[in-house]
Amino acid sequence: MSEATLTAFIAEYIAGRRQTKLEAFDKEAAKRNDADIYALAVERHELELRYEPAAWLTDAAKRAGQISLVTHVAKFAHGDSRSSSILIEKQDLEGYLNSSTIPSLIIDASGNAAALDVAKFLQIKIDGYSLLDRIRSGNYTALEYYAKNTHQLEKWVSGFLSAVNITKVSSHKLAKQIYFPVGTGYHLLVPLFSTSFAHEIYHIFKSNYFSEETKVARKALRDKSWHSGTVIFYPEMLKMHFGGSNPQGISALNTARRGEMHLLSCEPPKDKVIKTPPRMIKSIFAVPGSFNNKAAPLINHLTDLLSGKTSKRGAHLHKFRDDLLLQISNLLFDASSGLQRKEWQGWTTQCPDLVRHQKLWLDPWQSKIDEDFKFEREKGDWKELVIKDFSLWVNYRLGESLSDIGETERREWERNVDLLRYLRLSEKMIEWELK
Repeated sequence: MSEATLTAFIAEYIAGRRQTKLEAFDKEAAKRNDADIYALAVERHELELRYEPAAWLTDAAKRAGQISLVTHVAKFAHGDSRSSSILIEKQDLEGYLNSSTIPSLIIDASGNAAALDVAKFLQIKIDGYSLLDRIRSGNYTALEYYAKNTHQLEKWVSGFLSAVNITKVSSHKLAKQIYFPVGTGYHLLVPLFSTSFAHEIYHIFKSNYFSEETKVARKALRDKSWHSGTVIFYPEMLKMHFGGSNPQGISALNTARRGEMHLLSCEPPKDKVIKTPPRMIKSIFAVPGSFNNKAAPLINHLTDLLSGKTSKRGAHLHKFRDDLLLQISNLLFDASSGLQRKEWQGWTTQCPDLVRHQKLWLDPWQSKIDEDFKFEREKGDWKELVIKDFSLWVNYRLGESLSDIGETERREWERNVDLLRYLRLSEKMIEWELK
């Protein structure tokens, strides 16, 4: 980042704040016909002085301690909660859908609403980096330009860092705490709302409902006409509001969301539950078969795409193709997780025709009672064979309608990064359960 650019931004930001305040002052002063003109001039001059860069930065650094720049906000549990909010930036992928799965979290600001302008000031990015990023990395060059001396600079730095450096973590009676038993005692857990994660989900919902592309696709659906786009529905979704008429009392991002948050249904799938394990299965990719049947609509879409029946071309075609493969991968792992049941331990021993590498994949609990099976499974060679099975199955299904599908395409499906990623993540969770 150019330090001159950031230095100029600081001056422009403060000047913009000053202009807004002066316009409001002049508008109010015009109504005070009986006011002392000299007194008004003095008052206006004092206002101008407060917005000199050094003066404003000193005040902003003091007010920074009234806010917390965080990813998890306590006030979502209760607007009057004084429990600590926290900032978590560490990426700790555990195979679960949570805030750590988002590569770049948007940081929220919670605290005194009157100091939220300081949060905005610290977080505005110039050339990909914010002033706060620079301060946290030890680069104070932009602030040095306005500081009268080293002592003043140190005051500014410590003041701005107080927005992210939480020195004392505490809970509160309104934090909806949970007493979790541990031996003869307990841990006191404080649930915190991941506002950064919620913001990411909020934008996904808005895009899936209100983007121009979605509007066109939904209109085509209503008109029962063909469209290459995807229409996404969220059945049984509810909307929750935080903060009532004062969403900024909760946080800055809550204000940006107008206090709205969407709740997805946690109701179990309504698909028919298989109560007994299969006995005569030869492959999870068998045609016909349960997974094959569920994936048929997506295979048909993929066939249309590759045959040129859609308007997708170039990069758009590749993206749409990858999206379809991702959805097919999702279905495959739904099917596999339905077979990897603890209570079905050893079920594949009753399926003599099921290929060995799929037994290792679909019957993980067999490794608890069969040392040879466990050793072979832990080697992990079977994963490549599963991915090859997937690529052969995709080729076979596409080849039913497309004559030019061959080895080149099969290798392309075999390089499916989403399938490999899902396989690794699901295995990580299974390994944790098997411990």
